[in-house]
Amino acid sequence: MVLRKLVILGALWGGAALAADIPRPAPAAVFRKPDGQVIDLSHYRGKVVALEFLITTCPHCQRCSRILQKMQNEFGPRGFQALGVATNDMSHMLIPEYVKNHDIRFPVGFASRDEANSFLQHPSMLIMYVPQLVFIDRKGIIRAQFGGQDEFFKDEENNVRKQIIALLADGGTAGKPAAPGAKKAAASRKSD
Repeated sequence: MVLRKLVILGALWGGAALAADIPRPAPAAVFRKPDGQVIDLSHYRGKVVALEFLITTCPHCQRCSRILQKMQNEFGPRGFQALGVATNDMSHMLIPEYVKNHDIRFPVGFASRDEANSFLQHPSMLIMYVPQLVFIDRKGIIRAQFGGQDEFFKDEENNVRKQIIALLADGGTAGKPAAPGAKKAAASRKSD
């Protein structure tokens, strides 16, 4: 019984040690699009970016993408860019239908789960719940990262808007959090 408690405590403590570093420079990343073009994250330097890692069949991801499209419409002229990266199997074949069905007009590419785990600093031995939402400032610094079950998603649209407004107003000063509640851990809502 004591050993079991120690193992559980160790796992919980160890999980906290595995959380993503916030803030951190966004890694160089190039995501492929179904049409053969690429989404090169470095081309968006100077803009505030919300990057959603998603699974095309996940209803939570679909809702998040629709919210990001709404934010793109509202804040795009002020320097905001929404991007999506699908990580499910065969996503290169599923993205065209995904963007059509959900009226998504921002770029959506695809990457392997390993590429997503690396970008998110998510341990590959743990299940990644989606959506994973990353906010990057104008200087290319990841200022916040949220995973599906995070409290952030309980009032998703308002919280996304707050993050974007804070980063647009900030001008990209590295090293200070964009808003209270920015998460280091990337875990959460299970994709169905």
